[in-house]
Amino acid sequence: MHGMSAFAGYRARMLQTKTPRRGTIRLTRRGRIALIATGAVAAVTAVTVPLLLPDDSARPESLTIPEGWRSGQVYGAVDKALGVPTGTTKKAIPKAGLKLPSDAGGNPEGYLFPATYPISNQSTPASVLSYMVNTAAKKFSGGQVTAGADRNAVNVYQTVTIASMIEAEAGSKADMGKVARVIYNRLDQGMPLQMDSTINYALNRSTLNTRDRDTKINSPYNTYTRMGLPPTPIGNPGDEAMRAATSPTQGDWLYFVTVKPGDTRFTSSFEEQQKNVAEFNKNKNKSKNDDNDENKDENKDESKQDG
Repeated sequence: MHGMSAFAGYRARMLQTKTPRRGTIRLTRRGRIALIATGAVAAVTAVTVPLLLPDDSARPESLTIPEGWRSGQVYGAVDKALGVPTGTTKKAIPKAGLKLPSDAGGNPEGYLFPATYPISNQSTPASVLSYMVNTAAKKFSGGQVTAGADRNAVNVYQTVTIASMIEAEAGSKADMGKVARVIYNRLDQGMPLQMDSTINYALNRSTLNTRDRDTKINSPYNTYTRMGLPPTPIGNPGDEAMRAATSPTQGDWLYFVTVKPGDTRFTSSFEEQQKNVAEFNKNKNKSKNDDNDENKDENKDESKQDG
């Protein structure tokens, strides 16, 4: 099921363990159905970042980075905003002098903070990326983030990684704290995270349909076959996702699934999760059938017009 449907605009995801047959129940289903192919989903709560520009009288254009965008999307947006050839921003990274944490290994994923950035005629790919990274560093070095990381027995870089998964998996801001708790509970219990969002990151795509063979790919981002967190963030999280990662909602949940728009169900019971998943699949199939019926009606109308 892709694109426009009766369920356009909601994410479906589920988590389970107890190792059921892999083909019977998808462990985590990620995505937003509307606009998912572009990867540029999500309403943006942008933070305006004031920059010191060479000429204050010049009114700069702005560049908005949505919450959850991957680094590749950010690089492309910077290229376009600055009018430089595709790939220029990515190539600028090694010599940009970005002040990243040592854990990042020079990879700015997770630290290209979502915000609205003014652009002037003096802006370069390196300067724009530096502003983003510096903004993230200020956001992530605050006492609330460091204290939250300590409380959750992770470091700040791992917290950013968790926040990036929350950003990708949560159906709404209200669900973020619960999604965070599911991640920490599964880590604490030695369960694989089994997040489709990390599979999508490894395959550089955004889709609802994670197949059995996708869960077997040889990648450090395959959280079906590898324990613990992925090696890096899988996107660039915003304030709300970071807040959820540092202060997750209290609960014993291990699984979650959005069975219909606005109805995401969290549970600690594998059996209850199976029931919720069955309801999700029923709704998904109904939506697919509705789409097929709509297409048939459109084809009939076209045939009448042709006649």
